[in-house]
Formats: sequence, C-alpha cells, structure tokens
Amino acid sequence: MKLHLVLAAATAFASVSFAAVTADAAEPVVAKLRDAVPAKTKVIAGGAVFVCDGAECVAASPSSRTIATAACKELAKSVGPVDTFGDSRKQLADDKLSACNAVAASGAMVANR
Repeated sequence: MKLHLVLAAATAFASVSFAAVTADAAEPVVAKLRDAVPAKTKVIAGGAVFVCDGAECVAASPSSRTIATAACKELAKSVGPVDTFGDSRKQLADDKLSACNAVAASGAMVANR
C-alpha cells in the first residue's frame, strides 16, 4: 500500500514538473530594437530563431540559452542596438544590455531570410 502511494505521488510530481517546463518553454523572448529593420528578417541567436519585423524581434520557441548576454550580442550583430531583451519574467539588466550593444556595428548588416 505504501509503495502504491509513493508511486502515485512520484507520478503526480513528475506530471506537475513536466507541465511547468512546458509552460516555461512557451514564453516568447522579445527584443525591442533601437532602430527598425528595413524588412522582415530571421536571425538565429541563443539557440532560437528570432523573427524581426519593424523594431521588434520575437523568439516564439526560446531555449534555455536565449535570455543571455551572448544571445543578445548575436542578435545585435545582425540587427543593431537592442533597447530591451527578455520575456515577461526576466529582462537583461542595463549593464548586460550595454555589453550587448557594444558589439552592435553601426549600420548592421541584416540578412533577409
């Protein structure tokens, strides 16, 4: 009987944990750009595909590496300076945004894919 209860509790815990991970994965990461891109563009950064349109880039299916300074730098190299970077729960701090934008070349080349 005790084994049955332990297995049931473990199964319930695993189900809740899986649901939480699934919910986290669905949260899009958004980068607000200082300047709008001239055409709709796709950029791979931080293990995710960002779709940039106007002054916003969105990664609808981010990875665990997407909200990071390195990912912001990858994006900034392609589309220029970034004003905000993150999701509804976590945003890059000002010092990390400054490091991100240090690599943004003025007049960044934008590849239209």
